[in-house]
Parts: sequence; C-alpha cells; structure tokens
Amino acid sequence: MNEVWNLDPIYRGFDDPAFEKDMKALEEKAAQMNVYAQELPQLSGLEGLRRGIELQEQCTNLVNKLAGYASLRQSADTKDPSAGSQMGRVMSLYSGLAAPLAAFQEWAAKLPNLMELVQGDENLKDYTFLFQKLQESSRYLLPGTAEAVAAKFSLSGGDAWSDMQQYLTSTVPVTYRGGITNLSAIRNLAYDPDPQVRKEAYEAELACYDRIKDPVAYALNSIKLETISDCELRGYESPLERTLKLSDMSRKTLDAMLSAMDEYLPKFWEYLRVKGKALGHENGLPWYDLFAPMGKSSTKFTAEDARNYLVNLFAEFDQELSQMIARAFDNAWIDFYPRDGKAGGAFCAGVECLGESRILTNFDGMFTDVVTLAHELGHAFHNQCIRDHRVLNQDYSMPVAETASTFNECVVMASAIKKAADDQEKLALIESQLQDATQIICDIYSRYRFEAMVFENRSTQFMNADTLCQFMTEAQKQSYGTGLDANCMHPYMWVCKSHYYGPTFYNFPYAFGGLFARGLYAQYEKEGAAFVPKYKKLLYTTTVATAEDTAKVAGIDLTDKEFWRSALQTIADQIDLFCELVEKK
Repeated sequence: MNEVWNLDPIYRGFDDPAFEKDMKALEEKAAQMNVYAQELPQLSGLEGLRRGIELQEQCTNLVNKLAGYASLRQSADTKDPSAGSQMGRVMSLYSGLAAPLAAFQEWAAKLPNLMELVQGDENLKDYTFLFQKLQESSRYLLPGTAEAVAAKFSLSGGDAWSDMQQYLTSTVPVTYRGGITNLSAIRNLAYDPDPQVRKEAYEAELACYDRIKDPVAYALNSIKLETISDCELRGYESPLERTLKLSDMSRKTLDAMLSAMDEYLPKFWEYLRVKGKALGHENGLPWYDLFAPMGKSSTKFTAEDARNYLVNLFAEFDQELSQMIARAFDNAWIDFYPRDGKAGGAFCAGVECLGESRILTNFDGMFTDVVTLAHELGHAFHNQCIRDHRVLNQDYSMPVAETASTFNECVVMASAIKKAADDQEKLALIESQLQDATQIICDIYSRYRFEAMVFENRSTQFMNADTLCQFMTEAQKQSYGTGLDANCMHPYMWVCKSHYYGPTFYNFPYAFGGLFARGLYAQYEKEGAAFVPKYKKLLYTTTVATAEDTAKVAGIDLTDKEFWRSALQTIADQIDLFCELVEKK
C-alpha cells in the first residue's frame, strides 16, 4: 500500500505543461474579470449576473486546482521552496480578483429586483442562498479598490505569518533521549503506554518551543492585529461577529451551546480526576497524561489493517461511504506517516478537479490513528455529498464542517465498544473516546477563551511569548478546572496549533461539530437505516443553508439549549461508565 498520496492526477509537477497552461488560463480569466467589472454599469441586471457567475465559476475551478495542488505539495514538504513560490504565484493572481469580485457583489446587492432575477433564471436559481448571503455581506465590503489592496497586502501579511508558523513548527528540532526528532513525532508519544516516555516527551516538546516562541509570537500578534483592523474597516462589531457571519451561524446558537458546555464542564473534570487518580496522581491529571491509554488495547494497526477495518465497518452503515473509503486507500488519496518537513496533525482537502479528496495524517499504528483516519474520511464523504452542487456552492461553513468527520468517529467508537472482549478493552475504548470528547469540550473551550483574550488585548498591546503563555494557562485553568494539575499545564499550546494562525475563531466549530454529530448519531441509533438518506441530505444541505436551517433537515433546533444538553449527556453517561469500570479494576 502507498505511504504517500499521489498528486500526479492533478499535475505531474510544477514543470508539468498542464500547470503552466492553467496558470495562463487563470491570468486570462482574471483579466476578463477586470474588464467585466468595468463594463458592469452598462449591463442589464440579468446579463451582468449571468456573466459574473460564469466567470467566477471558471476562476474558482482554476484557483482550486492550482492552489490546491501547491498547498498539498507544501504540506507534504514545508521545506520545498518551489511549493511556496508557486503558491505565491497563484495567490497573487487570486488577489487580483478581489476588486472585480467586490465590484460584482456591490453592483448585484444594489439591484432592486436581485432575488426576482435569480429566482426567475434557471442558470442562477441554484445560487439563491449565495445571493442572499451576498446581500447581507455587501455592507461589509471595502469601497473602491480597497478589496484588492487588502487581498494583496494579506499575501505578505497574515498569509505569510501563517506560513512561517507552519514552517517553524514542522522543522523545529526536538531533542529527545539523546537524539533529534520532529514535533509531530514527539507529540504522538503522548499516547505511548509507558508513563516515562509520555513525561519525557512532554518535557522535550515544551523545551523545543523556546527555539521558536518569539517569532511565532510575532506571527500571532501580527495576524490578530490585521484581523482587528480589517474588522474595524469593514464595520464588524468584533472578529467574533465576523466569524459567526462567515459561519452562517447565529450568536444565539453559539450562546446556547457554550451555556450547555458550561453546565457540563464539572462532569469532564470528574473524569479527569478519576483518570488522574487511577494513574497515581492526587492533584488532578498532569498534562502529559491527558492521552495516557487505560485498560488493555495494545493492538497495532498497519495501514492495510486500518483499510480493512474501516471498509468493513462502514459497509454496515452505508455502501456508498464504504466504497469511497476503499477508493481512498486503494487509489493513494492518503499520506500516512510522520517525517521531517511534513506538516503536523491531520486534514482532508477536496480535489474537485478529480472528484476526489486527499488526506494527510501522521499515522503511528494506534487505534486513535484509525479513528483519525475515520475522521478525515468523514470530511472526504462530506465532500462527495456536496459534489453535485455547482462550484460556487461547494463551500460549507466551519461549524458544520466537522459534522461528517465526527459522525464517523461515533460509528467507529460505538462499534468498537459494543464488540469489546472484556471490561479492560471496553475501558480502553471508552477512555479513548472520552479523550476526544474532552478535547472538543474542555480544550476547544480553552482555545476559544485564549483567542478571545488575544483579540481583547491586541488592540492596545503587543503580547510577547510569556504573556501568551500566561493567557493560555489561564484559559486552560478555566476550562479544565480541577480536572488538571495546575502545576502541569501546556502554556505553549498557542505555538503548535495552526488554528490560531488565521483570521477567524477556528475553535468553537469543533465543539459544534462534535456535539451536533453526537446528536445525529443518537438519532441514527433510534431510526436505523431510515436515517441514512436523511443524513446524506443534511450533508448536501450544509453548503446552501445556514447552520440552523441545515439542522432542521433532521428536526433539530440549534438555538434550544436542550439539544446541546442532550448531546452532552451522552458523554456524561460514558463518563459514569468509565468511573464504574475504573472502580472495578
């Protein structure tokens, strides 16, 4: 089986004539967009809308293919200078589209009969939701050529700082037991069954951040100040308001979810204290044991093992999903193993020019790595479910982005727990699931609180590495409460988590996705096979409806705290079972 993904079906390299052909095509389409923007005042409403949509579709297809390829190449090897250089070429052209796109949006939003024209034209009707959002977002557009200026400046501003953070964290050397390793590999040791390995790996990880903390602090400060300034110029009340609007999600939904999470935090602290005590800690769980395995689950998986396990398991849920998983493994969609220069963590990227996806993981053979694969394959299935939409309708918002991925996790874990051979295996599996649940509740809440503190303070002060560490520790104490040992936290989490190095709050959507998926899985358990078509329709709807309207496909009211309580209660029930199993040891 392949160890790395195959990108050749996109381009055979940056010297592939097809790559240069598409670059030239994008240049031509960008020029056409600029000419079109100048002609807009003379065009009729219907003609202007039709031409604008056609050009945007053509540009989007080219940008997705070119930038997607460069991004995948860069993630696989952040030391590859050609990837960064070619990405810069693509993004420079893309930034040139900002002004004509803004002109189109401003012009279209002012049409008195916009929605009448859209609804009355078969070519435009598919984009009803897009134009509804356009009317709403037009008030936040920058005037004149300012959109183009902002887009170009971001290439050497926020985007560049983000690239630097990724480069530094993927290349920083980590000294461990007399040798040198990388950050992805050392963080994977947090799951090692040997407590001494976990502790030493944690200490080695924290030590390595001293090498890069100052430049990464500059990156974070610069990105967040750019975001604050951009929000002020556009008229957003705050970066959070912008995130919610871009997420097609209401503040009422966010407040309902966070309020329910606050109510259930003590339950998670109980789990952490019980785990800590079982591992010999009397003052709460130290950070380095957050991912310590419990029970007996020493099975190691090869990539081939993971393939067979997931293909067979999901065949019981849906043949379409199972067949897609088989294709992902068999057709080299996946880059599996850690290596120097490779980006850390895991992600899935749609490759729409192929009707496929590509998945990056740092697979180490543990069951948790199989769950991670299932998670990313959920994203791939989500991509497949929305593929029938036209290209401008193929972006889903951040909150619903984690729905299919976390639903896949629920399928895997429910099956594994049900088939556990004994209490010790069941304990290992439940504990693994509670680790993940704690991440999307306690850890995500700490990230949300940290980012809120950063935005609150960045307007008036530069926050050095020490200050950022203080903020992170405080956020962790608030979110993990009495569950963690206050003297053994992770003050440098802001350095290694790439989610901070963008303009939006890329944190609470994970809690949303995790809880939303658990609520959906509970419905599946009640309805069985009858739920599957509804589930696929819900995924299909995510790109053309708000989060609230998407949930209504499954009969869910996201603004009702009771829904979030019901999802959290499923985790609380597992915590009770965990505590019982620990007592029986």
